[in-house]
Amino acid sequence: MSFNFRNVNKKIGFIGAGKMASAIMGGVIKSSFALAENIFAYDVSDDALQKAKNNFNINITNSIKELANSVDVILIATKPFVANDVLAELDGNTENKLIISIMAGVTTSKIENVLSNTSVVRVMPNTPAFVKEGMCALCGGTLAQDCDLDFVEAMLKNIGRTVRVDEKDIDIVTAISGSGPAFYYYIIDLIARAGEKLGLDYKTCLTLSAQTALGSAKMMLEGVQTPDELITAVTTPGGCTAVGNDVLKNSDLEQILDKTIKDTMEKARALG
Repeated sequence: MSFNFRNVNKKIGFIGAGKMASAIMGGVIKSSFALAENIFAYDVSDDALQKAKNNFNINITNSIKELANSVDVILIATKPFVANDVLAELDGNTENKLIISIMAGVTTSKIENVLSNTSVVRVMPNTPAFVKEGMCALCGGTLAQDCDLDFVEAMLKNIGRTVRVDEKDIDIVTAISGSGPAFYYYIIDLIARAGEKLGLDYKTCLTLSAQTALGSAKMMLEGVQTPDELITAVTTPGGCTAVGNDVLKNSDLEQILDKTIKDTMEKARALG
């Protein structure tokens, strides 16, 4: 089956209708990548399923098998500890379908071992997808073709940016972008609280810190200048920023962040 990503008539099924699944649903429907009438969902939680139906006017199904028999593409958005149960219910119902998995730690080979002769694309998204600023890394299984990856990439660009990686590197991705939002929230909050200690109210400090992080990230993503060039552009020799830079350079911040990413990656690898 060829997954032409411009085909709005493609039927997409979501196993799991939680927050991340809903973020993706909202993105693909609002962008007209897919029509609401062609979106199907199943969840063990009736409340989550009904909420998704009310929010997006999608179709809901009573079982995984019913969903699988209704769609061309299946996105598995469940917790990894139920992967075996979900895959067992899909077994025998995925011929000529594309499987997309956002289950953390579940490899494409694990899915392929159950769902034989099936194209599988694994995705590591992150929570800024809720505000259409997500970062999704994707990798294909042994049977995934370029058209499968093109389809998934086009679909996920409706909630942010995408990159393609080798599956062997997906645990590094988990540490940087999957878990990364929590680390940035922590740093943004620390900067705001440092300002509060100096006398400015916390709400104003948090706005200053968060918006500055957002603007700085956007400038970096423009790709015109390197991080070092951007630092130089905002730093006057002997000025305020230079003093702050010296504090950072003389601290153990680099070692702390190295350990943060390394330990997170190792935990992700252990889960897999």
